[in-house]
Amino acid sequence: MPKRVDHDQRRTLIADALVRVAADQGLEAVSLRHVATAAGVSSGMVQHYFRTKDEMMRFALAVVRERHQLRVSEAVGRLGPDPAPRDLLRALFLTVLPLDPESRAYGRVGLAFLAYTAVRPEAAEPLRADTRDMLDLVTGLIRGANRAVDPAGAAAGLLAVLEGLGVYLLGGHYSAESAVAALEAQLDMIFGPQSPEK
Repeated sequence: MPKRVDHDQRRTLIADALVRVAADQGLEAVSLRHVATAAGVSSGMVQHYFRTKDEMMRFALAVVRERHQLRVSEAVGRLGPDPAPRDLLRALFLTVLPLDPESRAYGRVGLAFLAYTAVRPEAAEPLRADTRDMLDLVTGLIRGANRAVDPAGAAAGLLAVLEGLGVYLLGGHYSAESAVAALEAQLDMIFGPQSPEK
């Protein structure tokens, strides 16, 4: 009886290898051959699933987005039912920031994908959709918790701070502690200081 092949599993194996190559060496090092080596498969197998580098990159981007969303869902789920808006945003942003080795690897890849999609509008749409969704979520949480600020402006500023902190963390300019302190200060400006029992 012939062995059954899980094609989704093989495609994900290849995407994981692409992410490792990109995280360790940058996107410029990504090629069908390098990815095949990192995945422990033949170049022919990679070409069987992805005819071009662009196809492989788009699939890897989808895998990274899916894993990122899972990390965020797990972090938010740990807050329990009906968390306060500030607590929800704090958990979400601490998951997004590259504060540990795994999130730093994904952060480097995310930054590389952002540059990649800057010149490929068709590949950029999922990232633009994610940004719109995040902006809507943050705006809604601020609107529901604080009527003293412009929710849309505060949300845009908060996301810009988050992106900047991420870039500075990846570049080694900020420590994890100073980045978290800066995030807390921004949240304090919007929501007021965190209560002492938190």
